[in-house]
Amino acid sequence: MNTTRQLLPTDVVFHPSWWHAHGGITFDEDFFYHPKKRVESERRMELVLYDRFGKYGLGEHRNKDLPVVGAVHNASGYLISEMLGCEIRYNEDSAPVVLPAERESLDFDPESAFSSAAFKRFSRFCDELKKQHGYLTGDVNWSGVLNLALDLRGQSLFLDMLDDPDAVQAGFARISRVITRFASGIQAQTRTSSISVNRVVRHFDQPVWLHSECSNTMISAEDYERFLLPVDAAWSRGRRPFGIHHCGNDPHRFAASYARLPHLDFLDVGWGGDVKHIRAHLPNTFLNIRLDPVQLVHWSPAEIRATIMRLVVDSANPALTGICCINLDRNVGDEQIDAVFDTAADIRKGALQ
Repeated sequence: MNTTRQLLPTDVVFHPSWWHAHGGITFDEDFFYHPKKRVESERRMELVLYDRFGKYGLGEHRNKDLPVVGAVHNASGYLISEMLGCEIRYNEDSAPVVLPAERESLDFDPESAFSSAAFKRFSRFCDELKKQHGYLTGDVNWSGVLNLALDLRGQSLFLDMLDDPDAVQAGFARISRVITRFASGIQAQTRTSSISVNRVVRHFDQPVWLHSECSNTMISAEDYERFLLPVDAAWSRGRRPFGIHHCGNDPHRFAASYARLPHLDFLDVGWGGDVKHIRAHLPNTFLNIRLDPVQLVHWSPAEIRATIMRLVVDSANPALTGICCINLDRNVGDEQIDAVFDTAADIRKGALQ
């Protein structure tokens, strides 16, 4: 895997409530699908970042009208869910809400996702952006196999795993085909697929194929190995650099399972994860350490510094470590964001030595 452009890459993602309060951004349907508003919103977001945190390199595109196909400053997966039949509700200060489709099964034609009204609208939107600007950039959060299966079946999926595991495996294979076609199509035009999953991947020399496995915290390691490891193994062979986004507090529970993959170049380590344990199983994987956005707003800069220092030491290799905090809401102070970036800068200068 190609290395990062900077030792200990660090990034933050603000919750829509922060953007609404501090940038006047409204996250209605037009934010996602109106070409002019899409471009204007991203430029506005870049300017807000530069005004507050430009000293850390944020807001570098503040003077550009970028034809960004998806919300790369947010963390939200919704489009593939809609393509597969879920209803989406939009709010002015939060990410799109996916309403489970409660389908009777995961038996569907993958082609139907690409003949859906949702995909056709997205395609028209991209065509208009490209017509106006001559190219496309950015990407759209493609969620993950288990996440999408739960959007389609709801809690009944867990009974399916017990009662009809073969059907679940077949359904997961269908979902993975939809994801592969969707994300590959975007990457072919923009040369990235997963900035909208975690902005830290933008610091890599190659686009990381980052599979969102938020829902793994709801299953056993045995179920992961039975139902999802085959999907990840196939992607890890053909979509390198390959990564897993595990935002739950128990990534260490899956460390041995993740170590069975042919390649795991990047792992999002959810807050609460045992970084030492994970590193022992994955000595050559880039560990992206996630801070807790709920707790961070209550921490002093000194507490933030101490926490980051401890976790980077636990990771045992700063060259294979990153730091992020995702979905920071309107209550976070600028001094807390400063502490995250300043601590990373100090580590780069040898503060751990």
